[in-house]
Amino acid sequence: MLRRHVQFITSKTPRVTIISIIRQKSSGGRRPKKKTYPRVPALDRVMELRKKPSLILELKSLIQSQPKNLPLFLRDLEKNVGFVRKWDFMALIEKHPTIFRVTGAPPFISLTDKAQRVAHEEAQARVLMEPLLVTNLRKLLMLCVDCRLPLETVEFVGPELGLPSDFKECLIENYPQFFSVRRFNGRDCVYLEDWDSTLAVTARETRLVQEGVVNMKPDEDKRKVKISRDGNYAGPFAFKVNFPAGFRPNVNFLEQFERWQKLDFPSPYLNARRFDAADPKTRKRAVAVIHELLSLTMERRMTSAQLDAFHAECYLPSQLLLCLIKHHGIFYLTNKGVRSTVFLKDAYVGSTLIDKFPLLQFNDKFVALCGRGSIDLCESKSSLQAVA
Repeated sequence: MLRRHVQFITSKTPRVTIISIIRQKSSGGRRPKKKTYPRVPALDRVMELRKKPSLILELKSLIQSQPKNLPLFLRDLEKNVGFVRKWDFMALIEKHPTIFRVTGAPPFISLTDKAQRVAHEEAQARVLMEPLLVTNLRKLLMLCVDCRLPLETVEFVGPELGLPSDFKECLIENYPQFFSVRRFNGRDCVYLEDWDSTLAVTARETRLVQEGVVNMKPDEDKRKVKISRDGNYAGPFAFKVNFPAGFRPNVNFLEQFERWQKLDFPSPYLNARRFDAADPKTRKRAVAVIHELLSLTMERRMTSAQLDAFHAECYLPSQLLLCLIKHHGIFYLTNKGVRSTVFLKDAYVGSTLIDKFPLLQFNDKFVALCGRGSIDLCESKSSLQAVA
């Protein structure tokens, strides 16, 4: 029996283990068993390994963003990052002399010559990113029932999408044929100006086309294909799943999951108002919407609060946390880090992101100057020790 009192995790939620309150019927007077949410250490490790690179990239941006090309004086560091975080950055500067240096009187922070040469490559990465960002922002608006999003929502999820801080000027205003900003209910909203049906293809469908599954003949689709114990099924409406280690589904679960994998459902790019929320096909479509939202992000993950921001615009399930927990073969929730985060599991192999945007490739190259190599090389204990 589902216990409806589970609240969706936000940034204010205490860091506790996520527990699915799904209880089995008790029999013989025994207490019902509590099922613990299965952990995926490799994805938890992603959050741990992102801490130091995030600080390095933040300090780089802080140095480069000083007005009128003025240096970042050491005495001004506290004004920019606060008293507590100042000491984290001081330790970072001391630990990585290959990237940062302190010189002059009064002392100021700057990039080393080698770091400056690599930092100049960011402009080229931004150029390569622009068409991807325009396409993904159009697709994001197409997922919304009215093809609009509050500007504050776009700003909230912008870092995950890879949008620059000045995206309103450099993207929205530069592409008036695609976007506009207008007032609606007292708020500035980003509107989609041009619907392109060629973009209404999900990342899941693209993968199936590459694998030749969508082009299966009708006779092939009707054949009895026994579902494997890992839950994966070769069909045009199936999701790629990756159950955590230790999860041992029984025959009844696999039979039910096979029926769910075969169930057809409407495209996430169709208007959600057309469908009954209680219909099983609509509920499966909601899973596809969440999958597509995460696919549009650079690292195929969002914080729980960012995902929750699309509740009204994308008609996400009212019990969103329970939906994510139920489909733990597709999504993964972690409380590692400052905020709880939702991962798209099929985008990762272990702790490594499979397909990286140009900006992520540049970030990896810059962070590698500290001698860590790639931030994703964390599949063994020896590499973890090298990172520490």
